[in-house]
Amino acid sequence: MLFGIGYDIHRLVENRKLVLGGVEFQYPLGLLGHSDADVVLHAICDALLGAAALGDIGEHFPDTDPRWKGVSSKVFLLRVVDLLKERRCLINNVDVTILAQRPKLGQKKIEMKKNIAEWLCIDVSRVNIKATTMEGVDAIGRGEAIAAQAIASLCEER
Repeated sequence: MLFGIGYDIHRLVENRKLVLGGVEFQYPLGLLGHSDADVVLHAICDALLGAAALGDIGEHFPDTDPRWKGVSSKVFLLRVVDLLKERRCLINNVDVTILAQRPKLGQKKIEMKKNIAEWLCIDVSRVNIKATTMEGVDAIGRGEAIAAQAIASLCEER
């Protein structure tokens, strides 16, 4: 069994869409980044890449490359899945914690789970999404940023 950990954080700004786990939120602020800045998918990508010892998201999709400007992070995740297949790694499960003071995620977590399971080609029961606030502490707690942590486990095909 192989394990990897991922983390991502982006600042909230005006005039950007807020996308988390491939789900668009109706919210006045969005995450600032070169791509759509989906911290959930970015953290998952890093966890998967880490488990397979394939580097990190910045190596594969650098923010200096104009090809990735404004692109959906789903593109990144699907490419990571392809890399894992080439490496003969099977995804066992993914667990994500979203750190956000707001918006409240509620039922959107179910949509995120379905998206992620579909894109990773695993059963939805193998994807877990949790959320927590920062109780008003730091940039996340002040509503200035959103972050996500992820852990993934892989099995190597024999």
